[in-house]
Amino acid sequence: NVLRSGNKAAALITLLCDALKGLAPVLAVRAWGGAWGLGEGTVALVGLAAFLGHLYPVFFRFQGGKGVATAIGVVFGISGWLGLATGLTWLILAFFFRYASLASLVAGAFAPLYYLLGDRAAWYADPGVALALFVMALLMAWRHRANINRLLAGTESRIGSKKAAAPAAAEAPHRGKAKHGGRHPGNAPH
Repeated sequence: NVLRSGNKAAALITLLCDALKGLAPVLAVRAWGGAWGLGEGTVALVGLAAFLGHLYPVFFRFQGGKGVATAIGVVFGISGWLGLATGLTWLILAFFFRYASLASLVAGAFAPLYYLLGDRAAWYADPGVALALFVMALLMAWRHRANINRLLAGTESRIGSKKAAAPAAAEAPHRGKAKHGGRHPGNAPH
């Protein structure tokens, strides 16, 4: 959304900060939680809590974002390989189809599947973590319901497309005095 404003630097900073919201707490539990007896169940709860905090922030009247960047941060915190697979899924879909929402939905749905497929090959798949990833995918789909409707209707905007221009000044209603000597162009004598 910030990228649509045209400020690429602000978009990148926002993306990184949102991802860090998911990554930092999961990595903190991984780094220091073992000494306190905190395991994969805590990782799942902390990741889900960070994600929910982004969707429903207390300080913004519970009106937050769609959670994509925060979710990818959580996924990278769970496993770098899982984050890489999920991130590549997003990039490939976004490149070929040019819909950020579609790429986000599919990558979000694939994250728990990748996690389960990687069991005993790349990591031990904890049921709590798998459930947290599945809940995050469902909530992401819920937050993207307007995008889903636009995708189905064929009206979803593509990555790189410009929004429709505002109505021309001649078509917009004029109110108040114009700068033309106090006369509105529509009120000039004929």
